[in-house]
Amino acid sequence: MGQTLRPTKFKDVDLKDKFFDSLKAQYQEFSDWFAKKAAEPVYVIDSDVGQGIRGFLYIKVETGAITDIHPPLPAKRRLKVGTLKVNAKGTKLGERIIKRIFDHAILEDVSEVYVTVFDTHVSLINLFKRYGFEQKGIKSTPNGEELVLLRSFADLANDIVKDYPLMQTAGKSKWLLAIKPEFHTDLLPDSILKTEDPYSEEDVPHTNSIHKVYIAGLSLNRMKRGDLVVIYRTTDIQGKAYYRSVATSVCVVEETYSRKHFKDANAFVSFAKDHSVFSEQQLRDRYDDGRPLYVAKLTYNTAFSKRPNRAALLDVVGITVQPKWDLRALSDAQFSSILDLGEVDGSLIVN
Repeated sequence: MGQTLRPTKFKDVDLKDKFFDSLKAQYQEFSDWFAKKAAEPVYVIDSDVGQGIRGFLYIKVETGAITDIHPPLPAKRRLKVGTLKVNAKGTKLGERIIKRIFDHAILEDVSEVYVTVFDTHVSLINLFKRYGFEQKGIKSTPNGEELVLLRSFADLANDIVKDYPLMQTAGKSKWLLAIKPEFHTDLLPDSILKTEDPYSEEDVPHTNSIHKVYIAGLSLNRMKRGDLVVIYRTTDIQGKAYYRSVATSVCVVEETYSRKHFKDANAFVSFAKDHSVFSEQQLRDRYDDGRPLYVAKLTYNTAFSKRPNRAALLDVVGITVQPKWDLRALSDAQFSSILDLGEVDGSLIVN
C-alpha cells in the first residue's frame, strides 16, 4: 500500500528516518518544530515493509492574517500546507497528495490554500502551479527566502485543470458512464466500496493520478471537453444490478479521441500508459485488435459520500431502463439529483 496517505500523529512518526534528513538540513529548527507538534495529526506514505517513509503531509486550517510574508495577506479561512515531501518514483504520488489537500480544503470550507516552498524545488512548484496555485509573495526566514504559492477557490481560471476540483456545470452536457467492477477501484481509489479490500490497490501511476484514461469501444467522442461524467460501477457476480450497481464519482472530460488520432501503437501507449488500468502490452494488443477504439481523458474530481444504486437511479432520479447505461446522456435535473443523493459538497459546483 505504498500509495496510501495514512493518518497518524507526529509522535508516532520516526523522526530518525532518513527520509527527514533533507528537511533537517534545509530547516535548522525542523527537529524542535517536529517535537512541538507531537499530538497533531499528519499523513505519512509508507514505503515497502521495512523501508521507512516515502511521503509526509502536514496541513492545518488558519483564520488570521498572514503577516510573516511580503506582501502580507488579510485574515481569511485558509488551509496551510505546513510540510510536504514525497519520493514519488514516477508513480504520480504528488497528484494523489494534491487531491488529498483539495479534499481537506473542501471539507474545511476554506477559501484559499497556500504553501511556502524554496525555489530550488522546481518540480514541486510546477505541480502546484499546474493545479492553479500562483505566487503571491515571499517569506524571509533564517533558512532563506521561500516562495508563497496560493490557490483561491473564488477566482476561476476557466481551465479544467487549474480550477480542479471545482466543476462548471452551466451549459455542459452530463453523462452516465459505466465501468466494470474489476477496473473501478484500481482506476478510482477514493471511490472504493465498503465491500472491497482497501489493501488491493497497487502503487502505480494510474491509481495515484488525478487524470484518468477510460478506454472502450463506445463512441466516447460524443462527450466534449468540459462535460461532466457520473461514473457508474456495474454489478459484480454477487447480486442483482438493481441493488449492487452504484454511481460512485464525478469526473470532467479533458479530451476524447478515436484510434485514428494516434499515428501508431506507440503514440497510443504513450498517451494512455500512466492513466489507464491496462499494461503496456494490453494497450498495444487493444490498439492492434481492429475493434472500435475510443479513449476519454478525465479529471477525477470527487467521490460520492453515499453511492446511489440502480434502484435509486431508476426510481428517484428517473433514468429509464433504455437506452443502455454504458454511455447515457443525463438531463441537468437528473445530474443534480444524483449529486444530491451522493451528498456531493455544493462548493464543488460552479454554475
